[in-house]
Amino acid sequence: MRGERERVAFASMMLSGTWLLWIKALHVISVIAWMAGLLYLPRLFVYHCEAEKGSKQSETFKVMERRLLRAIMNPAMIVVWLTGPYLAWAQGMVNDRWLWAKFGLVVVLTGYHHALGAWRKDFAEDWNVRPPRFYRIMNEVPTLLMIGIVVLVIVKPF
Repeated sequence: MRGERERVAFASMMLSGTWLLWIKALHVISVIAWMAGLLYLPRLFVYHCEAEKGSKQSETFKVMERRLLRAIMNPAMIVVWLTGPYLAWAQGMVNDRWLWAKFGLVVVLTGYHHALGAWRKDFAEDWNVRPPRFYRIMNEVPTLLMIGIVVLVIVKPF
């Protein structure tokens, strides 16, 4: 009897829109975690450039960078990619032009994420040849993309 009541309550939640709110909350939480990593990892690269190769400090940066990417950024990005399209479909926004522009910016953000992953591997192998200034400039990319994404989601200019 209790199991049946729980199934009915779950079905009711799915139909009432409460489920959609939980998915939306998970999406926003994942976006925040992903953005935090996208903003922090290039800063770690800046400091890693200044550490002597093979030093204890350099090895510590390697661990920090790997854990940030694998334990926080990758899972957060995956959840964003799973929940975002679902939300667009469930809310009937699939044909909205602003959503497709946002989608384009998220694709660029994902490409940036993968570039960070490649640069992290360079540091892990002590192959980095880029100066700190490169990573300082690259650190601005996710901020600019985030501004565009937020404006598209809130303002929906077209």
